[in-house]
Amino acid sequence: MTEIVTLDVRPLLARGDEPLAAIMAAADALTPGQSLRLLAPFRPVPLFRVMERRGYQHRETSLGGSDWQIDFSRAEQALSQGSTLEAFSWPEPSAFLDLTALPQAEAAARLATAMLGVAAGDVVFALLGEEPAALLPALDAAGHQWAGNHAADGSGYRLLIRRGDA
Repeated sequence: MTEIVTLDVRPLLARGDEPLAAIMAAADALTPGQSLRLLAPFRPVPLFRVMERRGYQHRETSLGGSDWQIDFSRAEQALSQGSTLEAFSWPEPSAFLDLTALPQAEAAARLATAMLGVAAGDVVFALLGEEPAALLPALDAAGHQWAGNHAADGSGYRLLIRRGDA
């Protein structure tokens, strides 16, 4: 169950104070399992993008008149089906590849080449334009482990691959 931390910025704004610092401090103080409930006298549209860049998603509720309740919670970063949960204990990647601008076939070929250049047990991180559905079974077949998910900011698909012994 999520614990809600409420911040009412209406008094700050009524005094003429800028509430952004208070909002950021409240967001930074959140612990896992907590969400931030913001009460404001208007719909704070510019704040949505700021919080999104910090890994938060939001839900808006009109409270009537000009008042709004905005609930911010950490965006879910669910791993794709087939991902190994062991990835959380892997070493830092030894190679980083940004393949977002490449077609899937070319990105897969470059990733395969990169895997040949690392030792067994090493990890490669790749950012791809989309989920490489055809590549994932090939990684399994080659004896590699992988974990992937969609980037919260929509920039692509993040993939960690740990080279197998083969």
